[in-house]
Amino acid sequence: MLKSLGCGSSTQVASATLCHLWRSSSHSGALFQPYPNDINLKKQLMRGKKSKNNGGLRLVSGGGIIKAALAISAEPTTTVITKVIVKKITGVTSSSNLTNGSQPPQKLLQLGFASTLLDPRTGSEKPPITVQAKLISENEVEEIYEASLEISSNFGEIGAVIVENHNEKEMYIKEVNLNGLASGPLTVSCKSWVQPQTLVPTQKRVFFTNKSYLPMQTPTGLKSMRETELTNLRGNGTGERQSYDRIYDYDVYNDLGDPDKSEDFKRPILGGPDRPYPRRCRTGRPPTETDPHSEQRATGSIYVPRDEAFSDIKSKEFTADKFSAFLRTFIPRLQVHFDPNIGFPNFKAIDALFDVDGFNLSLPDSTSFKDLLPWIFKTIYEIEEFKFRFQPPVPMDGDKFFWLRDEEFARQTLAGPNPCSIQLVKEWPLSSQLDPKVYGPPEAAFNTEMIDQEIGSMTVYEAIQKKKLYILDYHDMLLPYVQKVRALKGTTLYGSRTLFFLNEDETLRPLAIELTRPPIDGKPQWKRVYGPSEKATSLWLWRFAKSHVLAHDTGYHQLVSHWLRTHCVVEPYVIATNRQLSAMHPIYRLLHPHLRYTMEINASGRTNLINAGGTIESTFSPLRYSMELSSTAYDLQWQFDLQALPADLIHRGLAEEDPTASHGLKLHIKDYPFANDGLILWDALKQWVTEYVNHYYPELYLVTTDQELQAWWTEIRTVGHADKQEEPWWPLLNTPQDLIDIVTNIAWVASAHHAAVNFGQYAYAGYFPNRPSITRTNMPTEDNNPTLWKSFLEKPEELLLDAFPSQLQATQIMLVMSMLSSHSTDEEYIGKDMEPSWGDNPTIKEAFERFSTSIKNMELIIDHKNADSNLKNRTGAGVTPYELLKPFSESGVTGKGVPYSISI
Repeated sequence: MLKSLGCGSSTQVASATLCHLWRSSSHSGALFQPYPNDINLKKQLMRGKKSKNNGGLRLVSGGGIIKAALAISAEPTTTVITKVIVKKITGVTSSSNLTNGSQPPQKLLQLGFASTLLDPRTGSEKPPITVQAKLISENEVEEIYEASLEISSNFGEIGAVIVENHNEKEMYIKEVNLNGLASGPLTVSCKSWVQPQTLVPTQKRVFFTNKSYLPMQTPTGLKSMRETELTNLRGNGTGERQSYDRIYDYDVYNDLGDPDKSEDFKRPILGGPDRPYPRRCRTGRPPTETDPHSEQRATGSIYVPRDEAFSDIKSKEFTADKFSAFLRTFIPRLQVHFDPNIGFPNFKAIDALFDVDGFNLSLPDSTSFKDLLPWIFKTIYEIEEFKFRFQPPVPMDGDKFFWLRDEEFARQTLAGPNPCSIQLVKEWPLSSQLDPKVYGPPEAAFNTEMIDQEIGSMTVYEAIQKKKLYILDYHDMLLPYVQKVRALKGTTLYGSRTLFFLNEDETLRPLAIELTRPPIDGKPQWKRVYGPSEKATSLWLWRFAKSHVLAHDTGYHQLVSHWLRTHCVVEPYVIATNRQLSAMHPIYRLLHPHLRYTMEINASGRTNLINAGGTIESTFSPLRYSMELSSTAYDLQWQFDLQALPADLIHRGLAEEDPTASHGLKLHIKDYPFANDGLILWDALKQWVTEYVNHYYPELYLVTTDQELQAWWTEIRTVGHADKQEEPWWPLLNTPQDLIDIVTNIAWVASAHHAAVNFGQYAYAGYFPNRPSITRTNMPTEDNNPTLWKSFLEKPEELLLDAFPSQLQATQIMLVMSMLSSHSTDEEYIGKDMEPSWGDNPTIKEAFERFSTSIKNMELIIDHKNADSNLKNRTGAGVTPYELLKPFSESGVTGKGVPYSISI
């Protein structure tokens, strides 16, 4: 039997099978142990193999080691050659065998091969066949271990490989190959780490073959092993996790602050009835000294289960440690070069950031950073000097003044980095849902006659009836934070609403912006409406108002559309999938590519980006209230069912169901690049998931009786999203169609939705006047301030520059956006490569090939659309083509590419 010792995912194999004791029928009670390189013993055993009494002995050899093995019958045997491919760590030998002698160590791996059958004599699992594999060859990237084993004809099909690492270091097992089996060659895809037994004494890693099984279909010889592996992955919920662990468990966000540092770094816990939030991975670090409910900050990298860590290639390009070192090195030098408190003196100084000659920050060891972010360095070979420069973002490169155009302001709500906030106006007049006793009169300040005049061709009511009036509405979300944010130094905030009209050519035209301040500091509620104008004073006020709205949209994009709706909500899916779905479960294997690296990048975010004093709190309008605002958005707005693209579009009023329309939806804005491209990808993804699910669940009862699947969905709802577990909108999981909808939703969010809101960040925010992350000063018209008004009339450009992020804030956020918008060289793009388990099943292989063809066709479809001059939101003078959902990309900052998962 295989028994758990409760340590990580290690599996205890019965000692008799590991020692491979053999008792000969002619030597009753005699105990034979393996002896390496014993020639006399080898000859004796070979003679025994030729005798009539050889039924009790099989010769198992590998790496020069001879072992006696327990045979269960006198059945004929087959010689099988097994090879283990071990990926080296950064091109260095992955491990070395422990030795006290002066001879070079012989590197070995202990392997066990488990049968899918039970032993008919005992009713228990058959003892695994064990061998020692010897290192036979290596190159710069891999090591090959080889052994031979004898398999009797009644052993049954191999269902799993058990690997023990008796070397010094952890080893990354890529795959195990077996040749010589009667059924043909077998490859077991592993792609995982095996820890040395000096570190985890009971570590015996189990790798199941690529064949997928529902729980009730699990071969009898693997059932106990399947259950034990899941039990070990769950852990026991106690203790501090170590870097080599493979434990998946839940915790609240109680590690963003650092109360031991100072009161200013104390942050509320996110997760619970007061501040609902998804759960993150439990690390088990001890509490802080000053707050027993907060967890101590990590001194190094935050724990994630070992298999969730970045690959070797990706680690070279981006790790939490490198990101921290990058920020620690760059920010102080940016502080020397750029003022942390004042803005840029003029637009020429902003343009100088992109100067082809770059500028010198006197960086130590610039070579390592050049390798990390090659696109932001300029090498001056003549003097062997590295100079820092920002790559001009694509929109700026095409049109230096793109950010000033109202058409571009409106276009980006449909084709920019945050295309998820624009909504249809369904009623008029607009009104707030906030308490008027606290926030003042709820009625919007928009004047119907003014909006009618701005529209020109019809009234507001006609526009609403014809679905031509749209809005960016951050009024009720931001207004409760205005007073708290304004109490902080160097920032301000309003509640805002922005109205747009849909033109005949399917472009949006901004009509008006409303900014609102609630009653604070003894002052009454203040609200004002600003509109486009050709008159100088009104035009500059309009530019100021647009900057405030853009800061609101940028903050909401980063904290909600990006972080919350992708990174944050997906982490519980990762945890539940590993805790409740066996690695041999077909849904685990379908979702696994979509969950790659997410926990690692989230841990890095908690280390450097969303933590107290981190980049988000330093550069975005809500400052220290940024994550609290994210929690509010989760509480008020997030619903699992609305994360599906069609449901999201319908909910925002951008589409309605229409069976006769393409994709079953009628878009109210026909030229909506995010929706147009997104629906093509959504349909392809859903078709792939449908074929996959229907293959494994041809009958309804298979869904309802799948204990792992039901436990997985229950845990996502009741633990991973515990604060919303009672919500009525959670889908049921009773039918294959329910499963298709749930899995497609998760896969979409982790792939296409994340790509749409992530990889355009540098393109549109790299030139920060286009999307300032913060506005630092109030509107010149808010209070009766003659001095401020006089300055505004005399030098409006200077006041606008003062409202933009400071020099340090701007350059800091530009650096981070550049990093987060880049693809690594080992990126796995959706539909490009087939998972081994998919390829081993002919039906699934054919379904994936159809999916892959659909995804590849998207490349041509998007290119065709971007060349269509009738699509004004994709083409035109200075208009950036929409490529954010173009599936494939080269490495670096490209503004395209849809990875399977949230990997950056």
